[in-house]
Amino acid sequence: MRAAFIRTLTEIAEADARVVLLTGDLGFSVMEPFAEKFPERFFNVGVAEQNMVGMATGLAEAGLVPFVYSIITFASLRAYEFIRNGPVHHRLPVRIVGIGGGFEYGHAGLTHYGLEDLGVMRLQPGLTVVAPADHQQAANALRATWNLPNPIFYRMGKDDAAFVPGLDGRFALGRMEMVREGSDLVIVTIGAIASEAVAAAEILAGQGVNCTVAVVSSFNPSPSDDLAALLGKFRKVMTVEVHYENGGVGSWVAEVIAERGLACQLVRCAVPRTPSGMSAPQNIMENAFGLSREALANTALSHL
Repeated sequence: MRAAFIRTLTEIAEADARVVLLTGDLGFSVMEPFAEKFPERFFNVGVAEQNMVGMATGLAEAGLVPFVYSIITFASLRAYEFIRNGPVHHRLPVRIVGIGGGFEYGHAGLTHYGLEDLGVMRLQPGLTVVAPADHQQAANALRATWNLPNPIFYRMGKDDAAFVPGLDGRFALGRMEMVREGSDLVIVTIGAIASEAVAAAEILAGQGVNCTVAVVSSFNPSPSDDLAALLGKFRKVMTVEVHYENGGVGSWVAEVIAERGLACQLVRCAVPRTPSGMSAPQNIMENAFGLSREALANTALSHL
């Protein structure tokens, strides 16, 4: 998604001179299309994410639309107080771009795993959270949201080739996208793991279990009405995310079920504990926490 993000941002910057890009000394081999075309609007601030957000807050106050780019844990956690006290409290159009949700940084280990970003970001009123599921949706999501007046957190994956079958790049802020329909179980997912959720639904279909798969791509606004209408048709819902169990899409679904008084049982497939002492490629880490397509299908069957 990150290459699609840079390509799309460069196109937007060609049409609007307010767009600037800041990086915390990373993104090389990805950011060159923007940096080479607009060197006067590209700033490498060094390993100083808090200062980067502070600079972006000032740039936004001056009338620009700054995008700050870093690995997801550094973008969302290291600078969190600066994000809250700056663009959130002052309602400024700063865009925080976090790269590599879940276990996408593999061997880099626990410090680089993005497992709490959705939880901490979506609780800030006025901060829109956008979490595309593939590179096609990432490009369309950026086009649809970049000029909003409020701050935005973008959760962007690293993979620029994989895509979610049935999604076709569709994105609408505050809405869910249906990528598969069935009557036995509904799967609600977010981010790049959506492709595994669809694959799990295909495995289940081979065993006579037909699933609806819904992709959530934004919070604040959140597609709560869409979800409530969907869950009213099902007895069970399974959420799938590469995030801690608390705070992400599973928690949001639980909130909607409780607030709307829905008679729907929730099964959360997420990361239940800190992966201390574990470091491995993304697929191995996801397998270890039951997030492979086979494990998801088995979890679904065990709750039907």
